[in-house]
Amino acid sequence: MTLRAHLIVERPRFRLEIDLTVAAGEVVALLGPNGAGKTTALRALAGLTALSDGRIDLDGRPLHTLPTEHRPIGMVFQEYLLFPHLSALDNIAFGPRCHGAAKSAARRAAAAWLERVGLTEHAGAKPRRLSGGQAQRVALARALAVEPRVLLLDEPLAALDAHTRLQIRSQLRRHLADFEGATVLVTHDPLDAMVLADRLVVLEHGRIVQQGTPAEVARHPRTDYVARLVGLNLYRGTAADRQVMVGDIRFNVAEHLDGPAFVAFPPAAVALYRTRPDGSPRNLWQATIEGIERHGDNVRIHLGGPIVVSADVTPAAVADLDLTPGRQVWAAVKATETHAYPE
Repeated sequence: MTLRAHLIVERPRFRLEIDLTVAAGEVVALLGPNGAGKTTALRALAGLTALSDGRIDLDGRPLHTLPTEHRPIGMVFQEYLLFPHLSALDNIAFGPRCHGAAKSAARRAAAAWLERVGLTEHAGAKPRRLSGGQAQRVALARALAVEPRVLLLDEPLAALDAHTRLQIRSQLRRHLADFEGATVLVTHDPLDAMVLADRLVVLEHGRIVQQGTPAEVARHPRTDYVARLVGLNLYRGTAADRQVMVGDIRFNVAEHLDGPAFVAFPPAAVALYRTRPDGSPRNLWQATIEGIERHGDNVRIHLGGPIVVSADVTPAAVADLDLTPGRQVWAAVKATETHAYPE
């Protein structure tokens, strides 16, 4: 079973046009900045947003001609949208009942799903009595109880606090691994995408700008958004042998390349100096500190100058080098810490 979709949705100031293929048992994550078209694509697959053109096929049969309620799709919304007047059990049983199951059979199926998601003791609880993590699990069970062939997840972990998110992410991964249909996940969180998805599809301005396995995308970002997503500095330039010209800066790199190329390196690879350093050859330029912020256990320095760079240093380095906004510094990156690849 394969889901194939050519989605075109036109609005006055926005146009989504993407081709999407998801195999049985595969989890595909749609990522992109706000307004990129991720949720529009998900709603179009579900039939909640009308296509302007295109088609949606499941195993060679058209889905786009079917009304929403007749599509073999389960959906988990960002806000979960549990029925507030129904118990957890009856929220899950609602789907099977709508598909024609008898009340007793629907409740048995719902009870089985509550057991699978570890919420048997909360069967009679109304949504207001559930924690965020519990509500998310009920919403997932409700989506899966109808035995869909396609599962759509819209920011399923966004409403959770950091601790709960860690726990629920692990549980969700196990449930997705057991699901035999095609799964499409929308998320802003790169960690959710890297942990849950088999393949990433990155959207910007209603178009696909990059796709591949999490490792491929993280290793070879192709837009500034993707580079920020995976925590890299990224630049376009022109390569000749082991050098890439980025503006006025000549980067020495480890790879042999010719022609248009990208150069990427992590903020942690950037070393800062108050005066021009001596020693082994390295990529070196002068920069101006434009901003300083806490970043995990380190401090992120935002540098302006011939290129815009993020550098991660220790709090001790900030004090030792007296790094303050407006100060000029020397920035250096070893060739072995860069990664260059064709554009």
